[in-house]
Amino acid sequence: MEKEIRRVAVIGTGTLGTQIAILAAFFGYEVSAYDTDEGSFGRVKQNLKDSMKASRRKPVVPIEEWENAANRVKFSNDLKEVLQHADLIIEAVPEDLELKREVFERLDALAPRGAILATNSSSIPISKIESATTRPEQCLNIHFYSPAMGLNMVDIMGGTRTKAETIEAGKAWIRSIGCVPLMVKKEILGFCFNRVWRAIKRETLYMWAEGFVDFRDIDRAWMIFSKMPQGPFGLMDAVGLDVVYDIEMVYYRESKDTKDHPPEALKAMVDRKELGIKTNKGFYTYPDPEYSRPDFLKG
Repeated sequence: MEKEIRRVAVIGTGTLGTQIAILAAFFGYEVSAYDTDEGSFGRVKQNLKDSMKASRRKPVVPIEEWENAANRVKFSNDLKEVLQHADLIIEAVPEDLELKREVFERLDALAPRGAILATNSSSIPISKIESATTRPEQCLNIHFYSPAMGLNMVDIMGGTRTKAETIEAGKAWIRSIGCVPLMVKKEILGFCFNRVWRAIKRETLYMWAEGFVDFRDIDRAWMIFSKMPQGPFGLMDAVGLDVVYDIEMVYYRESKDTKDHPPEALKAMVDRKELGIKTNKGFYTYPDPEYSRPDFLKG
């Protein structure tokens, strides 16, 4: 029998965690959220709102409903309180395997026994995390893209012992919040579309870092070809360049192939805190990035 999900807890309110919490609240779920940085939810919420205004894509949560939905999210700095009644818990902390395992161990100890534990990791399979819990049959990958930018798709993948009913409950919940589940049938690093997107990131970062092409022209070409409101570099700014770097390092550690190592030029930007939208400076400057201007595609 498929588990009914009514209450959702989000652990980590960075760029995606905040979006997940607001999205679930908008669709009527009782949502609680936790982060060690109590101010992160408010900051990210406002940054995303500014980005939505500049974007030409329709967000999953209408911008006029953004604040109302955000106000329904119950934020607490007490992890036990956030977890106490949760049916589904989504971890959205930085892309670090050991950190995620530590978080899952705490979640397992504090959450109701029937709760599903999911990671929003952009690349790490749940099979590398599930052994930190006593409930691997209830562990999942549920990876969002950017619902604030209209990307209403979500990767879903089980681990080595995930039950079919856990998968089905996850898929039903994803559909219930206006998103499309992308089912990964056999474990692969990077899941479904994120692996395709990763190939684009690797090639475009290489072309930029080695000085072959200006990143703006890569974005212009992508926007003309795809009719999207941003190119790869604008999208990476939205994700956060620190997150992009960490994800690329996951692939490098897996393959040990030097071609998979992110460029030092990207690391230098991260070290300078030029992280994209969340610091108002990345490849572009925010809140008025060049790519949002009418003349950008004229070159």
